[in-house]
Amino acid sequence: MSKQEYYTIQELIELNLNSLPSTVLGIRKKANRENWQSRPRQGKGGGLEYSFESFNQDIQQAIILKIAKANKERTVCTAESKSFALLPQWERFEKANNTQKDKAKLKFQACVALDDQVKAGLNLMQAIDDTAKAFNVSHGSLKNWYYKVRKFERSDWLAILLCKSGSNRKINYAEIDVEAWEVLLADYLRPERPSFSACYYRLTRSAKEMGWTIPAKPALERKLKREVQKEVQVFLRDGERALFDLYPAMRRSVEDLQAMEWINGDGYQHNVFVKWKNGEIVRPKTWLWQDVRTRKILAWRCDLSENSDTIRLSLMDLINKYGIPKDCTIDNTRAAANKWLTGGVKNRYRFKVKEDDPVGIIPLLGITLHWTSVIAGKGHGQAKPIERAFSHGGLGEVVDKHPSLAGYFAGENVYNKPDNYNYGKDGVDFDVFITALEQGIQQWNERPQRKGEITQGLFSYSDVFARDYALAKVRKATDEQIRQLMLMSEAVTINKKGEFKLEAGGKLFGRTNVYWSQKLISSEFKKVVVRFDPEKLHENVEVYTLDGRYICTAECSITAGFGDKSVAREHSKHRKQFTKAVKQQAKAMDLMEAQETAAYLPETTEEDVPQPSIIELYQTQGSVALKQQVVIEEDEEISEFEKAFQLGVDKTNKLKLKR
Repeated sequence: MSKQEYYTIQELIELNLNSLPSTVLGIRKKANRENWQSRPRQGKGGGLEYSFESFNQDIQQAIILKIAKANKERTVCTAESKSFALLPQWERFEKANNTQKDKAKLKFQACVALDDQVKAGLNLMQAIDDTAKAFNVSHGSLKNWYYKVRKFERSDWLAILLCKSGSNRKINYAEIDVEAWEVLLADYLRPERPSFSACYYRLTRSAKEMGWTIPAKPALERKLKREVQKEVQVFLRDGERALFDLYPAMRRSVEDLQAMEWINGDGYQHNVFVKWKNGEIVRPKTWLWQDVRTRKILAWRCDLSENSDTIRLSLMDLINKYGIPKDCTIDNTRAAANKWLTGGVKNRYRFKVKEDDPVGIIPLLGITLHWTSVIAGKGHGQAKPIERAFSHGGLGEVVDKHPSLAGYFAGENVYNKPDNYNYGKDGVDFDVFITALEQGIQQWNERPQRKGEITQGLFSYSDVFARDYALAKVRKATDEQIRQLMLMSEAVTINKKGEFKLEAGGKLFGRTNVYWSQKLISSEFKKVVVRFDPEKLHENVEVYTLDGRYICTAECSITAGFGDKSVAREHSKHRKQFTKAVKQQAKAMDLMEAQETAAYLPETTEEDVPQPSIIELYQTQGSVALKQQVVIEEDEEISEFEKAFQLGVDKTNKLKLKR
């Protein structure tokens, strides 16, 4: 410890030493009486300051002890800031408990105070006595501590002075047979995750049979904790994904992003029974797009399931209202990774990637697509900020538990269902649900004092988006790009008036939606392709030639249609499911091939043709057929009675002819 060379009278008073007067006048008189060396005070204020070397030994020693105590924390921190590699004792110091460290700090302070007095020229034994009294320790202990450390650097004294009590104590662990220990590990560290108590009970039964020596259950639990790391236990019992969750999550900053520069999207399954437009009771699913920087939900579409249409049409809503983002993050699901949306993206990892695949809508619009990670065979959805909107306090709270949906809540899971759970027998009206969904999303966006990097606990998501979007550089979509997002199409025939009908709208009282455009009246095209938004069939549609050339926009002249294209898609899905199920049932019968049945038929043999007993001879004489004669075929087996009977018949016939 470096000592101060000069002191002012005020500094000496602040030390509050017993060997000095407590007033300015008293100290000045003592200085004059003992001839203290002085000099003009440096800096503002003027006056004199006195040399430390001119003080008598009692005052010097008292000052050193006082400063040592006053700088206790600073001295310790300075010593601890040194490298732990200077002496092996620092490793032992790190493993010591707080009580041992506090004792070492007390020894360190006493040795530092003693060393300062010795370096100031005081007698060693006298300095030890004075320092021991000041720190309330024995003369011999302080002497031993000082002799122990004085040959080393002061920065290492703290580690050297650490008490070694208990450090050499030998720890005895309970013994267990190696084979028994291996059996316990194999039983406990497996994916079925049996309890340790059950494994120990089985081990005791095996130990009796095999003659093993095993300790008590708590001893084995400590041995397991001591010898098998926690992360290894998690991996063997809970799997790779659970091990991944032990690693701290990466914290990303969005400060360098602009509003609408990066979006992310995902689908949310509602826990509400809804009576859909077709009368079916379902739990609908909503696809949502969110701004990554401000966390505001920008666009959404709701349908019976997560499909490419809801993703594409919600993206159309977002682009039409806010512009085209630069980057987009979604899960690698079958609905999101279909070729209509992501075709041409080389790392799609869904469906077969071909060189001649058509370019999907997302890359066609110049949006860079990013997939979420797949870890241990499962998607890492937490990488998307929108996942926070689906957790506790999210859309499940502001939408599914909306007051207008009371009585139709399905519960978060099979173990948490409300008392009025109706098992899907009835659902809330579709329009009521959509209204609750709109209000819930608005509430989510406008809730104030949001915690986050951008909101700072002061603003809502809508507030920061409005602020940052006004300063952002955003690409706006052209009409042609918006039409590319309307991939729902139908081939129709144009009549002489330039009108056509869409089957997608269904029929109501025998009428369908009729569309018209003046450009189609004199058009040479008799059949065209119409692109439309299936949920806005009463609005304008886009007309193209069969080979994809744009013609015009047609408006709906009769708004009598109902339904949407999703109904046909769901019907097609159900039909395919039915066909697939019947095929599987037929395949399960395991019928033999038809050719195999031929092996069970008898072999073909030549037929024995029977001979008639009477043969009719057909004769002609000129152009007139002769009267047929009955000729009896000679047969050795004919009896004499039959011959005589036949002869009698012949004679009778001749007599009749003569008459």
